[in-house]
Amino acid sequence: MDLTNLEAVIGLEVHIQLNTEAKAFAPESAKYTNIPNQHISPVSLALPGTLPVMNKMQIEKAIRLGLALDCEINQRNYFDRKNYFYADLPKGYQITQDSDPVCLGGKFTLENGKTIRLHHIHMEEDAGKSVHDISPDYSMLDYNRAGVPLLEMVTEPDFRNGDEVEEFINTLRRLVRYLDVSDGVMQEGSMRCDVNLSLREKGSDVLNTRCEIKNINSASNAKKAVEQEFKRQLKLLKKGEEIKQSTLDFNLKTQKLTVIRVKENAHDYRYFPEPDLPPIIISDDWIESVKSNMGRLPQSYFHQLTTEYDLSEYDATILIEYKDIADLTLSLIQESNIDPKSIANFIVNKYLPDVKTGTDDLLEYPLSQEGILEFLTLIESKKITVSSAYQNLLPHLLEQPHKTAKQVMEEMDLAQDFDLTALKSIILDILDQNPDELKKYQNGKKNLFGFFMGEIMKATKGKSNPKEAKKELMEILNTRNG
Repeated sequence: MDLTNLEAVIGLEVHIQLNTEAKAFAPESAKYTNIPNQHISPVSLALPGTLPVMNKMQIEKAIRLGLALDCEINQRNYFDRKNYFYADLPKGYQITQDSDPVCLGGKFTLENGKTIRLHHIHMEEDAGKSVHDISPDYSMLDYNRAGVPLLEMVTEPDFRNGDEVEEFINTLRRLVRYLDVSDGVMQEGSMRCDVNLSLREKGSDVLNTRCEIKNINSASNAKKAVEQEFKRQLKLLKKGEEIKQSTLDFNLKTQKLTVIRVKENAHDYRYFPEPDLPPIIISDDWIESVKSNMGRLPQSYFHQLTTEYDLSEYDATILIEYKDIADLTLSLIQESNIDPKSIANFIVNKYLPDVKTGTDDLLEYPLSQEGILEFLTLIESKKITVSSAYQNLLPHLLEQPHKTAKQVMEEMDLAQDFDLTALKSIILDILDQNPDELKKYQNGKKNLFGFFMGEIMKATKGKSNPKEAKKELMEILNTRNG
């Protein structure tokens, strides 16, 4: 193997926790909570005599995601038992899907046009959580997550670097929120991914021994883990050592990888069909019903914002991150004659930084949609300067949302002054008061133009139109130079 001509071959297994009300096979809540063992029942604890019951919403959300990614919906599929023991897996096995998953194939297109093929998406249940840092003598078990419904997406090994992995995870995270499949909050475990990586010579189609990095909880960490594992395997090969199929842990604090065990093979899990659940039959009508209720997807918003309203790809990417924000942006644009760029600037630079990042709180803003439009209309109609509107008016308006933007502007005496005669007089006074700066400007120190503009805005308390002030100042300075 030519060690100077190697590439990474990367596949992902992404676990997507579904935002259903109940768990996959038990009646208790599937909602996230920090209080241990609040959402448990005899079924999720696997007490004797209990039986699982399928959650229809888990199946429906699987269909929804599969349709969005061009998967084939497997209209007859079933659950399997995957047998392994962890202390936080109460049954001693996991109900999952092995040979007959709900979604087959599919694809995902990156921004550079590269297609990432999907192998399948299957349904399963989550395990609980072991906590090792509370007691020096015992590990604590929290079963809140045990039985929470998951979708596991398995890609083909089509990624070649960490940047592609990071983009895939971020874009998938946005998609599952749009589809109302998951809240996508990775720090709460709503999305986690395992990274499988091997090395080979560029141009080869050989798949060499891979290693798996488990339970990565953010897109940026997935990128870092890929980069670290590439270096680790390359270092082993340069030393003439064999790459052994292993499972690794990526430490978020140290950014280091640790081999935790030799990887089991599929036959170690002794899969067999789940005897307590019937096959899942998905009708054509059910698929059509799901398809008709999917709603708009992120790329549809992106295309409209960039083509119909001529926004930059940068702004559009930020604006479509959350569906609520994309809808708000389009509504503001379509219900007014305000320049879409001005609306985008407000949402990106003022609205989003001020609202909470949780998806339930994105529209919690002191100003109503009508209030935002009135504020932006004052700027658009040049009733107030942009700088004064954002620096002076908006902070006070957010504290008094019951008042109109015009009321607050008038109370604060912020209305823009268009009296060009008075403006010219102010400029002449400023030049007379700063003869040294004027002389330096006339001798070639042109950056003093900004000094004079600052003095003008200060003298007019920000109420003069910057474009008019700049034009008048330039004309007067040119006259003086002459």
